[in-house]
Amino acid sequence: MKPIALVTGASRGIGRSTALRLSADYDIVAVARTAPALAALKTEIESRGGACRTITLDLADHAAVDRALAGMQCDVLVNNAGVGPIKPMLELTPAEWHRIVDVNFSALFHVTRAVLPGMIERRRGHVIIVGSIAGRSAFVGGTAYAASKHAVAGFAECLMLEVRQHGVKVSTVNPGSVATAFSRNPDESWMLSPDEVADSIAHVIATPHDVLVHSVEIRALSPKK
Repeated sequence: MKPIALVTGASRGIGRSTALRLSADYDIVAVARTAPALAALKTEIESRGGACRTITLDLADHAAVDRALAGMQCDVLVNNAGVGPIKPMLELTPAEWHRIVDVNFSALFHVTRAVLPGMIERRRGHVIIVGSIAGRSAFVGGTAYAASKHAVAGFAECLMLEVRQHGVKVSTVNPGSVATAFSRNPDESWMLSPDEVADSIAHVIATPHDVLVHSVEIRALSPKK
């Protein structure tokens, strides 16, 4: 029986590429809001000889997350789900602000809290958090998005210090610009691909049991012209 990897935001972009990349070595639990996209992912993984269970879930609904994932047993958790928008603070609606905080940060607590007890009990497991270089920088339009990624970085480092003694790893993978629907950039030719980020995630997971790579930053080699 293969170990289990749970991937959030698995219906597209980095999450989808990560689920596909890991499916050769892990049975996948794919979580996202969009059922048809999850079904397509499941079909593709199974066509490659893998196994995939799908859970249709809005991670902003924290009570639903707690119900759906309570007691979930997995060996790897990839906290990937994230939302924008990126715009100046006075242009953000309260609804946009709260959704960014709910999905990018609060959901991180609820999803991790569901699976972490099992990892600690078994004294093994790996929590991967897909952050961003926005988690250590500032830019116009980042009052909500960048702030949420700064919070993610603090959460991840504190959690790493809490659980490493229990044999559980916590790693952050921080991409620069990635060619996904999230970027909304008319020229994506210079950006990282989701597959390249997924390869980095797989590399961090594949480290020896006594090695922890806590933080990785990935950028495109050639910046935007």
